[in-house]
Amino acid sequence: MSVKTNLLVGGRNADTRVHEDIWMVGKSCPAIDVGAASVLLYITDHDTGAFPNGSRGRERADRLRPARMVRPWMAEHAKAQRSEEAMTDPATATVVPTAGGDAVRVELHGHVLLVTINRPDARNAVNTQVTLGIGEALDYAEDQTDVWVVIVTGAGEKAFCAGQDLKQAAAGVHLDDPRVERWGFAGFVRHAISKPVIAAVNGFALGGGTEIVLASDLAVAVDTASFGLPEVKRGIYAGAGGAFRLGRQIPVKIAMEAILTGEPISAQRASELGLVNRVVPAGELLDAAFELAGRVMANAPVAVQASKRIARGITNGAVVAEQPDWERSQVEGKNVITSADAQEGMRAFAEKRVPRWQGK
Repeated sequence: MSVKTNLLVGGRNADTRVHEDIWMVGKSCPAIDVGAASVLLYITDHDTGAFPNGSRGRERADRLRPARMVRPWMAEHAKAQRSEEAMTDPATATVVPTAGGDAVRVELHGHVLLVTINRPDARNAVNTQVTLGIGEALDYAEDQTDVWVVIVTGAGEKAFCAGQDLKQAAAGVHLDDPRVERWGFAGFVRHAISKPVIAAVNGFALGGGTEIVLASDLAVAVDTASFGLPEVKRGIYAGAGGAFRLGRQIPVKIAMEAILTGEPISAQRASELGLVNRVVPAGELLDAAFELAGRVMANAPVAVQASKRIARGITNGAVVAEQPDWERSQVEGKNVITSADAQEGMRAFAEKRVPRWQGK
């Protein structure tokens, strides 16, 4: 038998008995301002409207188990729902300027800092402006006590982040900014802050996009998203943490398959493996991310931030245990990038042909 919850609203003297094992859960309850009224829950058969005991009227008090008063919390629920809706309203957001300019939008919605990579025509690839914009946004979040959660997403419907901007990299453009080494790729992957970070993955997240997800604390993805580390297909490697983080967040054999083959992982598979917390339709992505942020923000910010630092091993803005991994990655990277295969991989990619590997 499927069941549904129903509401009876009455005065303070109304019968307030209620099954003690029935819970009001989130938005399944209408946002009604009932003032000082008492709220009574009862259950009925979803199809017939009958009570489990066969009656259609209200269940007699002597058939109920010991009950508890459900206090009039609906007005507060309605207030919370209105607050959640306001958080995603651009009209109520505060714009936070960064050196990223138009390449990164940073908006404060209540206690949530929404950071959007805004290069949809370039598949939200990471260039110098994106690096500065995200890096400064995370510094802002860490410094401001009224920022409790950060959400990172991409503009458009196709790509969350396509990784490094290869055109800019090929041109030899780089940032001469001491903060970049501390921040890592995209101003993000080594940028350990105390505030929880949610990745809202709005499309494919290959290479650097997956590495941003791996560096996040939580992740929500659209059902069309895909993840993976395809660098080996281009003769290079996942140098922004993917090579050592993926196997710590999903089963090792599955991670090694993804790393060594460069093949993608679907959103549904990523959810099954625990790489993302949930998968939603495209139109529900930011709502789901803000809902998850709201669940985090229901708790004490100082306790949440301390818990994150402990869980992630963050000391003085760095994950100390990962330092040997970064050093190893840099050493290996120098050998890979200067190899003949790396040069061939990039040429083949530019010429849209199958690479001819030499193993050297």
